[in-house]
Formats: sequence, C-alpha cells, structure tokens
Amino acid sequence: MKQLFLVAFIFSIPFLVHSQTQKYHSSFIEHFTDSTSSYFTNGSTGNKSPFKYKQGVTSSAEANSKILSFRIDPADSAGAGRGPEIISKEFTHFGTYSARLKVPKVGAIQPNVGAVVGYFTYHVDSLPGLSEIDFEWLLADPTIIYIGTWTGQNGKLKRIGRTINLAKGEIYDTHYREDHNGVRTPLTGMQNKPETIAAIENYDASAQFYTYGFDWYPDRIRWWMLHPKTGETIVLWEYKGSTKGIPQHRTRYRMNFWHTKDWSVETNPLSLEKPLNTYELEVDWMSYKPVKGGSK
Repeated sequence: MKQLFLVAFIFSIPFLVHSQTQKYHSSFIEHFTDSTSSYFTNGSTGNKSPFKYKQGVTSSAEANSKILSFRIDPADSAGAGRGPEIISKEFTHFGTYSARLKVPKVGAIQPNVGAVVGYFTYHVDSLPGLSEIDFEWLLADPTIIYIGTWTGQNGKLKRIGRTINLAKGEIYDTHYREDHNGVRTPLTGMQNKPETIAAIENYDASAQFYTYGFDWYPDRIRWWMLHPKTGETIVLWEYKGSTKGIPQHRTRYRMNFWHTKDWSVETNPLSLEKPLNTYELEVDWMSYKPVKGGSK
C-alpha cells in the first residue's frame, strides 16, 4: 500500500510543479508605443515576413497615435494563426478585456477578399479542452460583427455565437451548435439578451477606431462596445442562464489577422479570395483586468 502511495506521489510531482509555476497576468494596458511588448509575443505560424508585425508605428488614421500594425502577407497560406498574431506571455482568466482597433478598409480594392480579424482568447488543455472567447470581423463586410465562444475537446467542440449587423441594427443569428457543421439551435430567454439592438449610424469597423470588450465570469459573458459619439456602453450580447458554452479554465489573450478560404461573410458568399495586398490592421491598445480569484 505504501509503495502504491509513493508511486502515485512521484507521478503527481510534475503536475504539482506545473500548477505551482503557472503564471497569470495581473491588470495591464498595452499601448503599443514601444517596439516590443511586456505582455505579448509574436505568435504567427506563417511566413516570417518582417512587415507583418510592428509596434510603435504611427497610425494612418490618427497621426498622434502609436499603434500595433498587422499587415497580412499575400504569400501566407489560409488558416488562423498563419497571418500576424500576438499571444499573451502569461495566462489570463475571468475578467474584463477591452481593445481599441480599426480593421483594414478593403472594399473598394478587393470586395471579395477572404480575410478575418480576430480579437479573442484561446488556449487548449488536454482536459477540459478549448477555452475561447472571440470578436471577429470579415473584411468583405465590416458592418458585421461575429461574437461567441468555443469550448470542449477536439471533435466534440461546442459553439455559442451571435452575428450582428450593427449598421442596420439587425441580429442575424444567436445559436448553439456542436462542432463546426452541427445543427444550429436558436438560443432563447436569458441566453438571448438583448433580443434587439439599435443601429449605430454609419457603423463600419474599417472607417475609424472603435473600442470593444467583453466581461467573462464563471456564469455569464457580456460582449460590448463603446458608442463612438456618446461613449455609452452598448451591450451586444449578454449570455447567462446556462454555463453551457462558457469557458471555465485558463486561456491566452490574442489578436490576429488571417486569410480564410472557407468562411465567407454573411452578406457576400463570394468573399473567399486570397488577399492581394498587405492590408493593415491598426490596434491602439489592449487591456485586461482580472476579477478576484479569476486565475485559479
């Protein structure tokens, strides 16, 4: 019996050491004014083109602002992470995440481009699997925002998601599904708030900087943005009433920009073309504020 205990203890040592040495970010705001970051590292798995990722460069939209510049490389293959991407150096967990950014304006140049901007969290542990919360924009129609989560293990992923046309004030879809091609089940009640949303006049994520964020708690997630004129917090989706679809474990904080050949924007089924130019995403700042106990 004593031998079995010793064997179990020995095999548990790596887990104990790993658990004790895990590092989590405390509150921070990264303004990207310097050429390097204290909080993020370059995480692109695609070409190592130096123009893809630069910090401390002057914004093309705001001459007095220094930004994180992502430029997509037309030579990169399709797939998330192949384009420019930053990943937090340490883990994050429950808390408030926010960022100010402007997606590339490409409609007049390449209306059928297949390109995605992602502002999100993402990390996979063997158990319980994926922890992801996201904002996404497809450049072919920057009036639309995709928000949601992915949880679960590979092959058994679970998605809650909402698609909004903010220029029209129209919620296209709020649903739950299993894996990428599962049947979409509409969400109702407390999982579908607000049920309507007011239009933001002339909203276009590529026309100017906007501030977006999400509040992540064990029992609810709230996606929001600030109104560009009034500064009022606009709730895009507050999901609660069920823990299904709410990540519970650690993650990494990220931003990326990549080519998709399989996912077209809601309003344009032709928008799958490979990017023809080095379109630029501008990020003014990203912040994170954990809730008490959020790094357990």
